[in-house]
Amino acid sequence: MSVVPEGVVTDASERMPVGAHRVAVLALPGVPPFELGIPSRVFGSVADAEGRPLYEVTICTVDGAAVLSDAGFTVQPTAGPEALAEADTVIVPPTHAMPELARGGPLPPKVRDAIAGIRSGARLVSICTGSYVLAAAGLLDGRPATTHWNLAPEFRRAYPRVKLDEEVLFVDDGDVLTSAGVAAGVDLCLHMIRRDHGAAAANRAARMCVVPPWRDGGQAQFIDRPVPEPAQASTTAARAWALGHLAEPLTLARLAEQARMSLRSFTRRFRDEVGMTPVQWLTVQRLELAKQLLETTDLPVDVVAHRSGFGSGNSLRAHMRSAFGISPAAYRRAFGAGLTGQRPDARGSA
Repeated sequence: MSVVPEGVVTDASERMPVGAHRVAVLALPGVPPFELGIPSRVFGSVADAEGRPLYEVTICTVDGAAVLSDAGFTVQPTAGPEALAEADTVIVPPTHAMPELARGGPLPPKVRDAIAGIRSGARLVSICTGSYVLAAAGLLDGRPATTHWNLAPEFRRAYPRVKLDEEVLFVDDGDVLTSAGVAAGVDLCLHMIRRDHGAAAANRAARMCVVPPWRDGGQAQFIDRPVPEPAQASTTAARAWALGHLAEPLTLARLAEQARMSLRSFTRRFRDEVGMTPVQWLTVQRLELAKQLLETTDLPVDVVAHRSGFGSGNSLRAHMRSAFGISPAAYRRAFGAGLTGQRPDARGSA
């Protein structure tokens, strides 16, 4: 299982081969237009070195007919259920027209049959409450998943067999991925690009969409809580400072000093704002820097480890294996395309 709230690569050995990867987006009645459009916009921003698109995105419905969105206009698909049988990845956005799913009710027959027609081996993805559709189809039983934090109690009652984690932005469980509400669908699509083609491709897509390549923390930062007073201190400046000093030893005391807070206040405020502890956040940022250096330079692993703040190659190897299940050398072989012009298979370790 891989729960990756900040959108990082899981296992580079599972990356997609170069070429157009077929993505089918299933538009159900009551689909919100924003979530429906996320895959086309994000995956449509990815191309190879010759400018050829790496993903082919198709909007489909269970019968090929138009559906009414929750915004009051109809969505005309370009395909019917046959697209699900041909897709490499199937994405299910939310639907606001199936209230029975919130009570654990069955899928409408046409939806059930369409889901059953997804080809074996396809990657299954839900955005926000699209997780209800996958859960109702039994595809999340016994698996980790997430959905919008506000609906977690309802979801648990309806689908007790799902291992729900409402604190993360998305969950990557290999061939089944689920995201939290609305914009977390963007995070998940960028994560899949990163998993398929590396951080550089995901970063380019993020720049084209004018969004961050990953976001700090999880859903905890969005759960209702009292709004702080405008004059109340924030950890933003300390985080910005830390990003420029990742190679240095960064203790909680140094970070708290940058924020001009007591250690206790800083730790509490940091978790409230970011959704994770300062130590967890620093590890994430250092891993992101290490990945960038591995992809874009031929620096020895020990030097990469030093520049990213891990101190030694052994420490970096341990952190990368724990977070991604891959060594720095194997990661570089998989995603360091700019160095060799090739993307050899990353299976095995080094």
